[in-house]
Amino acid sequence: MDKTRAMITGIQGYVPDYVLTNKELETLVETNDEWILSRTGIRERRILKGEDQGTSVMGIEAVKGLLEKTNTKAEDIDLIICATVTPDLPFPATANIIADKVGAKNSFSFDLAAACSGFLFALNTGAQYIESGMHKKVIIVGADKMSSIVDYTDRTTCILFGDGAGAVLLEPTTEDMGIMDSILKSDGSGEPFLHMKAGGSRRPATHDTVEKREHFAYQEGATVFKFAVTNMADVSAEVMERNGLKGDDVAWLVPHQANKRIIDATANRMGIGPEKVMMNIERYGNTTAATIPLCLWEYEKQLKKGDNLILAAFGGGFTWGATYVKWAYNPK
Repeated sequence: MDKTRAMITGIQGYVPDYVLTNKELETLVETNDEWILSRTGIRERRILKGEDQGTSVMGIEAVKGLLEKTNTKAEDIDLIICATVTPDLPFPATANIIADKVGAKNSFSFDLAAACSGFLFALNTGAQYIESGMHKKVIIVGADKMSSIVDYTDRTTCILFGDGAGAVLLEPTTEDMGIMDSILKSDGSGEPFLHMKAGGSRRPATHDTVEKREHFAYQEGATVFKFAVTNMADVSAEVMERNGLKGDDVAWLVPHQANKRIIDATANRMGIGPEKVMMNIERYGNTTAATIPLCLWEYEKQLKKGDNLILAAFGGGFTWGATYVKWAYNPK
C-alpha cells in the first residue's frame, strides 16, 4: 500500500499596507539606514495599524485568499492551526477566531507557539493529521503582529521585526512528494537569551512590570546569533544528509528571515548558492512565524512540481528545525 503524505496544494500571504522604513526608525531611536542594512539586511518592514487590530486580522486575510485561490469551500476545512506568539487574546485561540471569520464551521482549531520556528512545528503537526488518514484538508497559518510586543525605544530589537501572515493548505497524496522529512528541536535553556519578561502566569501584568517595560521582546543578540548560525545550519545539513541530498539536488532553501548573515551561513553549510535562497527580509524584516510562508507565497511562481525544498528556522526558547518538502504542483 502506498504511503500517504501531506502535500502543500496552495499558499497565500498577507502583509499590512503601512511601511516602516529604516529612515523612519532613525527618528525613533539612535540608528541609521546603513547600519541596519549592513548588519541585518532589512530596509523596511510592514506594520499593522489601527484600533483592535490583532494577529487574526492578517490570518483571516491570508486564509480567505487561500480558500479563493485553491477553490476550496470553508466548510470543507477539517483543521486550522495558527502558529503565533502574538495571539489576539490569551484565549480563545487566534485560530478559533480565524476559523469563525472565514466560515470554517466544521473545523477544529488551535494555536501553536514555537516563536520563529512556529510555522515548521505547525506544518509538521498538521501533516500528521493528514498522514494518519484522520483529515483531508488542513490549513496551517503562520502569523505574528510583532509590532505589538516590540519596544520602539530599544534599537537592538525594534529594527528587526515586522507584521505579516501566510497560510498553506495541506491535502493527502500517495505520490512521492509533499512533506518528506523533518528534524525539529528545542532547548529550554535558551530562555534567558530570547523571551518576554512579563505578561504570563509567572509574572502577570502589574504597574511595576509595565513601568519597567517588561512586556516587550527581549533578546541578547550576540548569543542568539551564535546559536542560530550553528543550529539552523547544522539541522538543515542533517536533514539533507538523512535523505541523500546534495546541494545540487536542492532547488530552494526557504530560511526563516531573521538576519541575512544567518541565512548566508546556512546556505554555505548546505553547499547552496545565493541564487537558490528565498529572501524577502529586506522588505518585511522578521515576521516570526510568518517568514517562511511569506517566502513561499512570493516565490510560488518559480516553484515546479518535484522541486526539493529545505525549510529551516530558529526561534526563541530555543526552537529550531528543518523540513524537507518535495513541491507538489506547477505554477498556475
